[in-house]
Amino acid sequence: MANIEDCPGFETFGADVKAARQAKRISRKAMAEKINIDWRYLANIENEGAIPSLPVIIQLIKACGLPVERYFNPEIMREESEQRQRVSHKLKLCPEEYLPIIEGAIDSAIQIEQPKKETEDV
Repeated sequence: MANIEDCPGFETFGADVKAARQAKRISRKAMAEKINIDWRYLANIENEGAIPSLPVIIQLIKACGLPVERYFNPEIMREESEQRQRVSHKLKLCPEEYLPIIEGAIDSAIQIEQPKKETEDV
């Protein structure tokens, strides 16, 4: 198992897995069973910052809906503001039935901002 110091971009991996798992209301034991690892190993990843093997990382990213770019291409993620990253992550965790509401809110926010910009350009 690698250390966080040896894996730039993975500094928040364990905490991200834990937050995503909790947001999906999945127990640690159920998540561990889903990806075929021991629940204590998952606890070590979430709480101690242990970096698992690549196959386990991939399974956790898929099961939790985490942005793969954050860990394997952190330069791209650094270009986005922290708030944009948080919103993007929360959107991936959002249940499908809430997406039309969120999309409507975003559309409304964009439409409100666009007229402002057009009058500023004049």
